[in-house]
Amino acid sequence: MVPEINYWAVLIATVGSMIVGSIWYAPPVFGRRWARLAGVDIDNPQRTALQAWMPIIVGALMSFITAWVLAGASSIAWHFYEGSYFWAAVVTAVLLWAGFTAARFITHDSFEWRSSKLTTLNIAHELVTVVVMAIIIGAWPPAGI
Repeated sequence: MVPEINYWAVLIATVGSMIVGSIWYAPPVFGRRWARLAGVDIDNPQRTALQAWMPIIVGALMSFITAWVLAGASSIAWHFYEGSYFWAAVVTAVLLWAGFTAARFITHDSFEWRSSKLTTLNIAHELVTVVVMAIIIGAWPPAGI
């Protein structure tokens, strides 16, 4: 069975993810805190345009993949549990975040001796991101659902 996916919702969820990241990591919000905790010099004038844009391009591609997987998993969950497609998407997003994203961040960051404050900041961002994606995907289910 191939899960039904609304690719327009996936594209909009990808854009939503990029908006969340742009706000979350903006210097006045959490950007300066993140940079200090991660040891990143965000004021480095020696970065080239490509160096500055490459993480954004990679982030957009990874956001698309995340939205696509979330849409497919939400469709499978909805078929299994039935009920509300919206809530299937939201619950699926939170469960996948807890079981994969948060768990893996915590594991890797503990082995790399990263600050628990940095880990918390990053996994909180990921939670907000997948919930925004889930709201978009859940509010715009594939045709026929």
